[in-house]
Amino acid sequence: MRKATVHRKTKETDIVIKLVIDGSGKSDIKSGIGFFDHMMKTFCVHGLFDIESHIRGDLHVDQHHTIEDVGIALGCAFKEALGNKGGINRAGFFVYPMDDSLAITAIDISGRPYLKFDAKFKNKKVGDMRTELVEDFFQGFTSSLMATLHIKLYYGRSDHHKIESIFKSFARSMKEACGLGGATSKGKRSVRSTKGVL
Repeated sequence: MRKATVHRKTKETDIVIKLVIDGSGKSDIKSGIGFFDHMMKTFCVHGLFDIESHIRGDLHVDQHHTIEDVGIALGCAFKEALGNKGGINRAGFFVYPMDDSLAITAIDISGRPYLKFDAKFKNKKVGDMRTELVEDFFQGFTSSLMATLHIKLYYGRSDHHKIESIFKSFARSMKEACGLGGATSKGKRSVRSTKGVL
């Protein structure tokens, strides 16, 4: 079973992420930021990942440290759980419609961190979450997983729907990229790269 437990503790946050890649969509996530918890649970349901978390951050200062550090911890958990990445599809993409909104996400678990985030929101907050921090979450995730991630929000009326379409698309893209579809050689799953490593 591909799983990992990551503990990230700084002077600003204390975060434990327990991840099962081949799960059923179960989650226990309480960050103190309701809308962010909703997005993380959405990620689990649509990617069929199991995540149990302990998240404590300095929300009296700002939401930024908590949301970015959850992204970092989650990326670290995926990196550890995937091991040498033998047999994974490596890349995945998905176009997700969420009522009035449409988003596409494409990821390559390449060993090269890069984020291209093209999304605009009308409001400073959705629920209790600052919308500018959506990008910070994905920046933390790509940096720690060492993946290339492109996110494009095409259109939408509701900022809630815009962000949710991004997270649903992200979940399905990650599910595809982490899927085991690579060739085997002498009983071992090969790494999908001309370099032989990712």
